[in-house]
Amino acid sequence: MYAFDYRRPKTLDEAELALKVLPGAKLLAGGQTLIPTMKLRLNRPGGIVDLGSVSGLNGIERQDGMLMIGATATHADVATSPIVAAAIKGLAHVAGEIGDPQVRNRGTIGGSLANNDPAADYPAAVLSLRASLHTTQRVIAADDFFRGLYETALRPNEIITAVHFPVPERAAYEKFRQPASRFSIVGVMVAKTGAGARVAVTGAGSCVFRCKPLEAALTRKFAPESCDGILIEATGLNEDLHGSAEYRAHLIPILAKRAVARALG
Repeated sequence: MYAFDYRRPKTLDEAELALKVLPGAKLLAGGQTLIPTMKLRLNRPGGIVDLGSVSGLNGIERQDGMLMIGATATHADVATSPIVAAAIKGLAHVAGEIGDPQVRNRGTIGGSLANNDPAADYPAAVLSLRASLHTTQRVIAADDFFRGLYETALRPNEIITAVHFPVPERAAYEKFRQPASRFSIVGVMVAKTGAGARVAVTGAGSCVFRCKPLEAALTRKFAPESCDGILIEATGLNEDLHGSAEYRAHLIPILAKRAVARALG
């Protein structure tokens, strides 16, 4: 490791001030991405602002048809929360599929979303469930948040404070995982809402995206067989040693079909 300025604020105001006085500083939540990249010298921030002592950021509650999850709630918190299970069982399943026990007990929902790894699980849940991300500066709709490879709509010094999920009629997630990392080679989250079906895909492209052909088919009829015969264009999808673009395109409707079956229970 190398020398850097470390701050551990106790309030959001202190955290924002620390970011301003430490240009280029990085926020630390669970550290499950930042610390490994620092060890490999892929990330060398001159300052770290640790959110671990900021109170009120890890709560989970349900109010007025919304499920609210604080940004520093861990994946394990979400996976085991009876509030989450009662409101959006599929979201609890998403959290329980992330990484291994160490990652789930340290990694946070806010950190995962701010990082926007192309193979992360939470982005698919946030996008399909039409969530909104609350920050120290504004509220950002999920459809506007994810911009590209590791790119989001967050401004400099903007901190995610909570994620608000409308409670859907049904929702579920299925992924084909890379066996060592448990990241998604392809992951698909489906949600049935009063406004129709939403389908979000992670792992297949440079950034999470909605799959409009599957959304149209599932809006007409929310049933597993509606995914049959849907062809997904492979152009622009990821291609690596884990699978070709065509392979990933082939997996998307298969995983969507499984997710619908899971959602219908």
